[in-house]
Amino acid sequence: MLPQLPKWLTKLKGSLVALALCASPHFAHAQQTFPTKPIRLIVGFAPGGGTDIVARALAPKMGEILGQSVIVENKSGAAGTIAADQIAKSNPDGYTLLMGHSNSNAIAPFVLTNVPYNPATDFTPITYLGYVPNVLVVKASLPVNSVAQLISLAKANPGQMTYGSSGIGSTQHLAGALFAKIAGIDLNHVPYKGSGQAIIDLLGGQITMNFDTLPPNLQQIKDGSLKALAISTPKRLSILPNVPTFNEVGITGFDVTNWYSIMGPKGMDPAVVNKIDQAVKAAMADPQIKKTMDSQGLQPEGPTTPAAFGLFLTAELAKYQRLVKSLNIKAE
Repeated sequence: MLPQLPKWLTKLKGSLVALALCASPHFAHAQQTFPTKPIRLIVGFAPGGGTDIVARALAPKMGEILGQSVIVENKSGAAGTIAADQIAKSNPDGYTLLMGHSNSNAIAPFVLTNVPYNPATDFTPITYLGYVPNVLVVKASLPVNSVAQLISLAKANPGQMTYGSSGIGSTQHLAGALFAKIAGIDLNHVPYKGSGQAIIDLLGGQITMNFDTLPPNLQQIKDGSLKALAISTPKRLSILPNVPTFNEVGITGFDVTNWYSIMGPKGMDPAVVNKIDQAVKAAMADPQIKKTMDSQGLQPEGPTTPAAFGLFLTAELAKYQRLVKSLNIKAE
C-alpha cells in the first residue's frame, strides 16, 4: 500500500481544472494577442548539458511559430532550483518560461533544505517534451568493459571510486546512489553545476564514472573517448545498439530518467498556456527538430496535454519522495 500523499502534493490536481477554462472573451483576447514581445526560456543548468541542448534545439522553431523570438538563458546551480525559483516568482504573463526538469521540479525539493518554492503549486505545467535516459559512462582507459567488471573493481577498491552529477538532488545523483545500493558497492558523489564540467572531469580522470543524460555524452561515446556500460531505457536504443539496458545487466528497479518540459509560474492565463503548448507541439513535430531530438535519444512517450502533464507531475513527486527517503539522501 502506497503512503498517503502530503496535502501540498494533492493541491496540484485541483488547480488543473482552470486549464479547461479557455472559452471566455478574456481568454479569447489573450489567445489572439499573445505574444507581443520576446519570450525568455530559462535553463537551470550550464551550457553544454542535456537540458541546454534540448532548449536550444527547440527555441528557434518555437519562436518562429509564435512570431516572437524565444531567447534561451542559462541560470545554473543547485540542481536547477535557482532557475526554478526565478520562474516561480516571475510574472505569470507567459514571457518568462522554465525548461522544467525532473531535477528541479520533482527531486531536489525532497533532498535540498530550504528550497524556496513548492514544486506542486508554484508552477503551471504547459508541455511535457519527453525523457532522455541516463547512461552509465566511464573513461575509455578505465580497465572495465561491463557493469559486472565495474562492480568488481568498486568492490576491490571500497570508497575509492567516484561519480559526478549536475548537482545535489539531481537525477544523476539519485541514479548513482541507487546503482550503488542495488550493486552493493560504496561510491562517492561529486556534484557539479551542470553536466558540462562533470564530463570534462570524467575525461580528465578526476572522477571515475557518470550516470549522466545521453545528449551531452553521445559524441564522446561515439568517438570512443567514453565507454557506455548501460542505459536506463526499457529496451536498447537504435543509436547505441551495443549498449545494454540496466535490466539486461542485472540492475533491476533502476527507474531514474531525466524528463524535460515547458513550465511557467502559477496563475497563467489558460489561453496563453494553450497557445504555448500548441506552438511547442508544432515545433517538436517539425521534421528537422524531430531528427535532432531523436539523435539525442529523446523519448517522447508521456502526457500529451497540460492537464495530463500536471497529473504526471503529481505522480513523479510522489515517486521521488519515496525514492529519496529509501536512499536516505540528504543535502551534503
